[in-house]
Amino acid sequence: MEKILETLAQELGQKQEYVNNVVSLLDEGNTIPFIARYRKELHGAMDDTTLRNLETRLNYLRNLAQRKEEILNSIESQGKLTEELRAAVLAAATLAEAEDLYRPYKQKRRTRATVAKEKGLEPLALKLFEQTGEDPNELAKDYIDPEKGVETLEDALAGASDIIAEMISDDADIRKALRMKMERYAVVTVQAVDPEQDSVYRLYYDFKNPVSRLQNHQILAINRGEKEGFLKVTATLPGTEGQALVCRGALKPTAHVSAFVRAAAEDAYTRLIEPSVERELRSTLTDRAAESAISNFALNLKPLLMQRPVKGFVTMGLDPGYRNGCKVAVVDETGRVLDTTVVYPTFSERKKEEAIAVLSRMIAKHNVKHIAIGNGTASRETEAMTVQMLKTVKGVSYMIVNEAGASVYSASKLAAEEFPDFDVNLRSAVSIARRLQDPLAELVKIDPKSIGVGQYQHDMPQKRLDEALGGVVEDCVNAVGVDLNTASVSLLQQVSGLTSTTAKNIVTYREENGAFTSRSQLKKVPKLGPKAFQQCAGFLRVPESKEILDNTGVHPESYDAALKLLQLCGYTKQQVAEGKLEELFARLQTYGTVAAAQACEVGVPTLEDVVKELLKPGRDPRDDLPAPILRTDVLEMKDLKPGMVLSGTVRNVIDFGVFVDIGVHQDGLVHISQVSDRRVKHPSELLQVGDIVKVMVLEVDEKRKRIGLTMRNLPKEA
Repeated sequence: MEKILETLAQELGQKQEYVNNVVSLLDEGNTIPFIARYRKELHGAMDDTTLRNLETRLNYLRNLAQRKEEILNSIESQGKLTEELRAAVLAAATLAEAEDLYRPYKQKRRTRATVAKEKGLEPLALKLFEQTGEDPNELAKDYIDPEKGVETLEDALAGASDIIAEMISDDADIRKALRMKMERYAVVTVQAVDPEQDSVYRLYYDFKNPVSRLQNHQILAINRGEKEGFLKVTATLPGTEGQALVCRGALKPTAHVSAFVRAAAEDAYTRLIEPSVERELRSTLTDRAAESAISNFALNLKPLLMQRPVKGFVTMGLDPGYRNGCKVAVVDETGRVLDTTVVYPTFSERKKEEAIAVLSRMIAKHNVKHIAIGNGTASRETEAMTVQMLKTVKGVSYMIVNEAGASVYSASKLAAEEFPDFDVNLRSAVSIARRLQDPLAELVKIDPKSIGVGQYQHDMPQKRLDEALGGVVEDCVNAVGVDLNTASVSLLQQVSGLTSTTAKNIVTYREENGAFTSRSQLKKVPKLGPKAFQQCAGFLRVPESKEILDNTGVHPESYDAALKLLQLCGYTKQQVAEGKLEELFARLQTYGTVAAAQACEVGVPTLEDVVKELLKPGRDPRDDLPAPILRTDVLEMKDLKPGMVLSGTVRNVIDFGVFVDIGVHQDGLVHISQVSDRRVKHPSELLQVGDIVKVMVLEVDEKRKRIGLTMRNLPKEA
C-alpha cells in the first residue's frame, strides 16, 4: 500500500501527506464532495476533479496489486517462482506488463505447441533454441516415434518449431518491445467492405494514418464503422520491422545464426504475436479514445447542468409536435403546474390562429413572463407561431431549450409518480418549462447519457461512463446546494451522503411533519445516521430556519468557528441575515487571517470558506454566470449571410469544434481551426457548454442544413 501511495503522489504532483489523508478519508466512507469542501486542510485544497482522478487511479493500482498477488500465487503453486520473476512481476507498472510475465505459466487451451509437447518434442525444441550450431536434422533423428505420432524427421522439426514459436510468443521482453514500437510507428489502414455502398463512413473508405497521429474521434468512428460492417481495419508496422524486432529478440548474435530458429521466430510473429499485439493496440486505442470521449462528455455536462437558472417567473413550456399537436404546460415560480393544454398550430392557418388565441389567454391569466420551446420535431413552426404571438403579447420572451432526454423522463416511472394524472406528452412540456427555470433540478431526473452533449456515448464502457457522469452530477448538485424543503427525491439523492432511500425518507418526513425548520431536524429522519448527517448537512439549505447558518454552506461542525469569527470582527448573526457585513473582509485582514483561523480553531481554507458564506448567505453560485439569451424575434437559415455577426450559446464542445445555437433551429459549427487565432489542442481549452459567444457566419448550406461559423477576425464593433 505504501508503494501505491508513493505512486499516486508522484503521478498527481501532490504532497505525500495529502494523498495519504485523502486515501484514509475515502476508506472511511467520506464522499468526494464532502472531502473537497470540508476537509481542505487535509488535502491542500484539491478540487473535486483532482480528487476523482485520485480515486480512479487508486482503484486501478489496488486492482493491479491484487492481480499481481494472484499471479505470484499461481506461479508459486506450480513450483516455478524465482526471486527474479517475483521482482519483475512486482515491478510491472501496468496490467499488460504483469500479464506478459504470467503468459508462459498461464494454463492455455490446446495449441499446436501443446500437441507437440505431448509427443515428447519439448527437449528437442529446447536444444534447438540453444542455437549451438548443431544440425537440426541430426538432433531430430532421436525423436522420431511413430507410436507418438512423430512419423518423420519433418514431423519432429515441425513440432519443435511450434514449441519454439510459442516460447518466443510468450517472451515478455519481446512483447513489451513490440508493443512500444507499434504504439509509436504502426499504421492504421481502413478499407471499405463494399466501396459502392454509401454510408456516413465514406470518409474512411480508403484511409491510412499513423497511430501516433490518429485522433480520438477518428478511432471511435472507425470502430463503429467496422462494427456495423462497413469498414475493415488493420494496424500493422511498415515493412518487416515487426518481424525483424522479434528475430532480434529470439536469435543469439553468434556466427551460427540458426536458420531454423529464425523461421520459428518469423512464424511466431506472423501467427501468434502480431495478431495478439494488434488486438492489444486496437484495444488500447479504443480505451484511450473512450476515456477522452467520457472526459469530454463530463466536461460538457458540467456547464450544461450549471447553466444560470431563470428564477422567479411564471413559465410556459411548449413541447412541439405535428400529429399529436404542441403540448403546453404553465408552471409557477417554484415549478408547480398551473395549467396544461394541447394546441395544433401546424394543422392549418386557422388552427394556428386558434393556438395563438389559447396561448395568449393562458399568458394573461397566469402572468407568464417566459416561454421555453423544445428544440425537437416542429420546433421551427412552433417558434414562428410564438414570435407572431409576441407581436401582440408584450413583455414576454422565449428561449429554445434543448429537450434531449425529456421524452425519456416523461415516460419514466419517476415522472409517473410525480404526475400520475398527466399524459406522457404533457409531462414533457412541464419538464421543458422547468429546464428554463432551474436546469440542474430538472436534468438530475434524467440519465446523463440521454442529455446529448457527448460523442459515441453508446460505444463507451457503460460502467465507466456512468461513474464519470454520475460524479459530475453529484459535484454540480453539491456545489450549488439543495433547498431541503423544496428539493425532489431525484435532487436529494445526489447530495453527498444521501441514498435513494434516505432521500425518499426526507420527502416522506417533510410531507408528514411539515417543512424542516433546522438542519439538526434531519437527525430525526429514519435511516439517516450520524455519518450520513455529517456528509450531507453542509450541502442542504433551510431558508425557513431561525439559524441563519442553516441557509449557508457553512457546515454545522464549523458553526462555533463562524460565531467566533463574527465576534472577532464585531458583528452579529442578525447582521449576516440583513447582509450588512460590508467590512468583514477588511476587518479580517486587519486582524490577520492566520491569527483569526487560530482563534476560531479552524484551518485557513475553512475560515476563508466561512467568510464567503457569511457575505452571501443562501447565494447560488450559478447567479454569477452569463444570463441565457431570451429572444422575441426569429431568424431563419435563409436570413443568414456570410459576414453576419451574431450572439449565440455554445451547445456542444467536441474534438473538432463547437456547435453554437444562433437562433435558427440549426446549430452552426465553429471548426477548431476557427475557434481562435492561436492553435488549440481541444476547443474545451477556450469554451464550454452554455458560454455566450460572438460568431460570424462563414457559409450557409441550406440544402444540407449546415452553417459554418468563425470566432476569428470579428469586426471590432462586434
